[in-house]
Formats: sequence, C-alpha cells, structure tokens
Amino acid sequence: MVSFETFLTPTNTVQKKSSGIIGYDVPEGVDIRGRYDPEFSKILTRDALTFVADLQREFRNHIKYAMECRREAKMRYNNGSLPGFDPATKYIREGEWVCAPVPHAVADRRVEITGPVERKMVINALNSGAKVFMADFEDALSPSWENLMRGHVNLRDAVNGTITFHDQARNKVYKLNDEIAKLFVRPRGWHLPEAHIFIDGEPATGCLVDFGLYFFHNYANFRKTQGQGLGPFFYLPKMEHSREARIWNNVFERAERWAGIEKGSIRATVLIETLPAVFQMNEILYELRDHSVGLNCGRWDYIFSYVKTFQAHPDRLLPDRVQVGMAQHFMRSYSDLLIHTCHKRGVHAMGGMAAQIPIRDDRAANEAALELVRKDKLREVKAGHDGTWAAHPGLIPACMEVFTNNMANAPNQIHSMKRPDASVLTEEDLLQRPRGVRTMEGLRLNTRVGIQYLAAWMTGAGSVPLYNLMEDAATAEISRVQNWQWLKYGVELDGDGLGVKVNLELFGRVVEEEMARIEREVGKEKFKKGMYKEACKLFTRQCTAPVLDDFLTLDAYNNIVMYHPIGSSRL
Repeated sequence: MVSFETFLTPTNTVQKKSSGIIGYDVPEGVDIRGRYDPEFSKILTRDALTFVADLQREFRNHIKYAMECRREAKMRYNNGSLPGFDPATKYIREGEWVCAPVPHAVADRRVEITGPVERKMVINALNSGAKVFMADFEDALSPSWENLMRGHVNLRDAVNGTITFHDQARNKVYKLNDEIAKLFVRPRGWHLPEAHIFIDGEPATGCLVDFGLYFFHNYANFRKTQGQGLGPFFYLPKMEHSREARIWNNVFERAERWAGIEKGSIRATVLIETLPAVFQMNEILYELRDHSVGLNCGRWDYIFSYVKTFQAHPDRLLPDRVQVGMAQHFMRSYSDLLIHTCHKRGVHAMGGMAAQIPIRDDRAANEAALELVRKDKLREVKAGHDGTWAAHPGLIPACMEVFTNNMANAPNQIHSMKRPDASVLTEEDLLQRPRGVRTMEGLRLNTRVGIQYLAAWMTGAGSVPLYNLMEDAATAEISRVQNWQWLKYGVELDGDGLGVKVNLELFGRVVEEEMARIEREVGKEKFKKGMYKEACKLFTRQCTAPVLDDFLTLDAYNNIVMYHPIGSSRL
C-alpha cells in the first residue's frame, strides 16, 4: 500500500518562482505542485486554499487515527476474527432516535445517475431525467490534476447555471435544460491523498480538497438554486466505521460555522460499500443524524470488500464475479438490513447500480439487457428501496417506470416499508459464504477487464464501457482481488469441467492470451498508443503480490502524479 510518505520527497520538486513568472497565490504552508492554468487559479484562490488548509490542519490527526484503526482491524481479520456488531454501541442500535427530517428538495430520489465530473457528462446527467446526479470525484474519475481541477470548474459552472459544451466533432452545443437533476457530489475516500497539493509539508487529504473547494465556491448559489435553502448535498464513500462518519460530521459543522449557515444545512448519503460498515449502519447514521439523508447499497465495492476482509480465510473464496449478485444470501441480507435501518431512522435507503449500457447494434441483446435491469429494479422497489442508481441515461426511463409503478405516487417508501422482518438478521446472515462455481472464463474476464480498466484509468478515464457494462474502480478491484485470492489458495476451477488449479503458470498464460485478445478487440494502433502493457504489468504485479494491497488505485496513482516546476507563489 502506498502511504502519504511516498509523496513527501518527489523526484521533481517545485522550484521557487522567479520574478515575473505566474503561479498560484497560496497561503502560508500550502504548496501547489500541479500545472498552472488561469482557469484553475479561479478555483485555487488564496481564500479557498486557506479554507482547505484549515480543514486539513484541524482533522488530519483524526484521519490518521482512523486509518490506523483500519489497519488494526485488518490485522484482526487476518488473524481469524470476523467482523460483527459492536457490543459497546448496542444502546445506539436499540435506541429510538431518528435523523433530521429529509429536506423537501431531495424527498424524491427514485432514480439517480452517476458519473465523472467531465463537462459533457455533467450536462447530460443533469438533463437526463434522473432525480439526482451524483458527480463523482472517486471511483468513476481518474484523479489526475487536469481531471480534478476541470471537474471543479465544471461543477462551479453547473451550480451557476452557465455550463455549456461545444462538441466540435458533431458541431453541437450542450447546455442545461430548465429542469435538471439535484446535484450530489462524491469526494474521494479518506485513504486517498492529493499529491499535487502539499499542506505543511505533506500531501493534502484528497476528500478534504474535493469537499473544501466545492463547498467554498458553491454553497451559497447551490442553496439558492437547488437546495431550497439547504445544501450542498454529498455522497460519502468507503467508510468502515462510525468514527469516520464522526469526522465527516465535524467537517460539515466546521464548514457550516465558517459559512454562517444553520447546523444541518449540509446533507449526505453514506455508501455502505465495505463489509465492516454493514455492522455499523446505525452508528454511522447516529453520528451524521443532523446531516444524513440515508445510506446506499454500494454493492460492487461491497463484493470487493468481502474478499479483502477475508483475504486470510481460505474457506470464504468467491465464485465467478458474475454469480455474486443480490440473490446471494449475504447480499440480500445486506440490502434488507440497510432498508430496515434507514427507514427506522427516517432516511432514504438507496439501491445499487445498474451498470448496463445500451447495446445499439443489437436490438434483441439490448432488450434482454433492459429486462435484466427491470427485474433488478423491481426486486429493489418491492424490498423497500426508495431509489436506485443507473450508469447510463438510456436506463433511466426503464428504472423510473419500475419505481413509479410500485411506489403509489409517493416520493419514497420511508414510512410505508419498515421491513421489521429484517430486524432479526444476524451476523451469520451477513457473512454467509457465497455459493457458486469458479471457471476459466471467470479468470479470463477478471484479467481482461482489470487490464483494460487500468489502461484507461492511467490515461485519464475512470469510467469505462467494457462488454456492455460500465466499469469503474470498484469492478476493477473485484477483478484484482478475486484473481489474487484464487492464486493465493490455488483454487480449482470447478465450474467448467476442466478441474485445473489456478497457479502462476496458468495465470501467466491467461495474461498473455488475454493481452492478445485485447489487441485484437481494440486494434493494433490503439493498443500501441494506449497504456495496455504498463497496465498489464501493474495488474499482474497486484494479482501475484504476496500481500494484498488495500487499493489498486493507490498503487496506480503513482503513474498519474505529475509535478510542475512552477506552481505556487506567495505575494
């Protein structure tokens, strides 16, 4: 795993600004090592950077402690312990408290669309007909300096209502409709650094940069135009424990005091996408009770977290990833308990991602894919979810129709679907071993998807259409950790009659053959220009490492950090 210290002594450090050379105007203790751009400088103002630096200084030790607690928990799991409900917080789970009332502005969240903060995407997503657009600085974004800073420019323009995009190839201008989706923003997780901004000699915490810059520039206009007096609204990823939610709650309160707005103005939905967090849902909501608008089933990351949590448990090997769906008992239990918990506390229980994308050249295949989406969404709405996610605008009508037809014209199901039956779900229900088989095609698909996603990520794309699905960092992580698990324990591929065991020799042959297939599929020219060989090397190293890295993107991040010799100035 890459730590903050990795970035403390970069090979290309920032030089002092010479007289007459333009750089960012930064406060004391802040150093910008990313490329200077006049448009970026309107985001990276001295006052905005002061706000971010103040957040970093106030909360960095709390964040470091939370990350140390994660490492200690991992050691316990690796030594044979299982995650479970904390006896010390039983009083919270059994208490009768509720969260603050859901704001009218976001009462209806039947369908939400997600995607990176790329300019055209922002416009299309806000115009898509979805109730919410989650603008993503996390799993759907490759966090290069350019992507991050242009993303903040795009969101500022979107909140101001001035965003446009001229597609030169199509000679088409994109702009916002009169009616648009509500904007939620997902910053990065606590574990990710921002290596282009140093504060007091160490990289800034990525999520504080994302949150701080967006809040500073947009809170006032957002409350006027979208929040009906409240907001901004956020999605919070990758938490493992309520202590991490407490940090976010304190960040929100700090920001509200700074802005002079009432406590509880900022609202956030937490993604329950790690296995430890499913046992902390009440506690997470309790910490954020003045700022919460619910929880979300981040089911792809949840599968990744299941493997990562049980990396030292050879009795908990996953079948092929395509078999680990919501029909698995541990996945269905997770969804049901989330619904019960959220509705007991008076907030939204959001469903998972429909990752399919339209298949434009095959009408029958496209209709079959849409039917799978409808069945999945029907399961969610009947279980009690208040809304769901879609990865592509083309899925929104189908998802909206299912939820609308089954919610009796209500904006949500918070009060009508309490799911008391889920209150009896146990630790065993949430940890039940998944059933299924492992196949050579599963190994091949993991390898093919993992390499292609990494190649795209390293060239700036964090949301990648592959084999009629929209892949992001979460699905690439499943591919990586599943390959690693199968290699570590030499699993038998028992689902296709081959009976072979996964070992380094077999994996090496699969990598070679899948690289040849990728070259055939994308074409020799694109393959040559892309970063497929570099991605293959990185992915292979991760899959065969003796110790599983916590996150693929932390290792890959080294490949996209670019320091520029002139970045900061202090006037």
